[in-house]
Amino acid sequence: MSTTIIDRPEAPVPERGPAVSAGPPRPTLAKRFRAEQLTAWAFIAPVVAYLAIFYAYPLYRNVDLSVRDYTVRSFIDGSAPFVGLANFVAVFQSPTFGPALTNTLLFTGVSILFQFSLGMALAVFFFQNFRLSSTLRALFLVPWLLPLIVSASTWSWMMNSDSGVINSVISSFGGGQVNWLTSPQWALTAVIIANIWIGIPFNLVILYSGLQNISTDIYEAAALDGANAWQKFWRITFPLLRPVSAITILLGLVYTLKVFDIIWIMTKGGPGDASTTFAIWSYQLGFGSTLPSFSPAAAVGNLLIVMALIFGFLYLRVQRKQAQ
Repeated sequence: MSTTIIDRPEAPVPERGPAVSAGPPRPTLAKRFRAEQLTAWAFIAPVVAYLAIFYAYPLYRNVDLSVRDYTVRSFIDGSAPFVGLANFVAVFQSPTFGPALTNTLLFTGVSILFQFSLGMALAVFFFQNFRLSSTLRALFLVPWLLPLIVSASTWSWMMNSDSGVINSVISSFGGGQVNWLTSPQWALTAVIIANIWIGIPFNLVILYSGLQNISTDIYEAAALDGANAWQKFWRITFPLLRPVSAITILLGLVYTLKVFDIIWIMTKGGPGDASTTFAIWSYQLGFGSTLPSFSPAAAVGNLLIVMALIFGFLYLRVQRKQAQ
């Protein structure tokens, strides 16, 4: 039996085109992660360098100054011996420590109290958007825009015992002469008044911006419920402004603790220690005599830093409680 084999035509073979290149190999996940890290560090490097140069290193040098016995000669030959906490002990035992601490707390506390209260009152007042509101609000910024040396010199002239404007006004109402800058009883009050005047615009601007973030619908609903102006402020404005108020008070505390220009120009910390704060005392120790005490001056400066840190931690604690 024979088998017939039928030849089938072969299928045409398709022509091959040019080889397609697979391209460069894709980076692995580890390489991509490393590249992202380098990019992040490149962006953060300027900030880190700025903080290291202008904050970390000066703070380290200030701490080093406070734990060594530095003199003018020590800065030249670098032979300042390590004395530990001896400079801090000397500061605490100094007769100036008590008055300086009291003046610092009074100057800071009274200034913040009146700056915040008056700033809040003015912010609520200007929030009514009456005619000339913008113009008057801009005029209130003048004390904040003036250089501190100009403001302090102006207040020194106004509070001059013999030819000052303030004493002239007091005498016109039958009052006696007040030695604002030369009396131990009035020197601290004089610099506090000047500092309050300078700090009100800052509180006004921050609190006014906070008021703009409060919806007017809340006030309209309160008005429909019969709330008066005081109830609106105490039940709506003040609670909703707490986050803004907290940061305003914190910044004011940190700034007021280190105020130097106003006090030095007006009273130089005198008479005696009547208006001496930690900032003034630190300057007097470091640069106020022919034989400067650099290390005790640095110790006083560190006390100011500790006080500012305490207020900062208190602010963070309050913020955490409000967030819970």
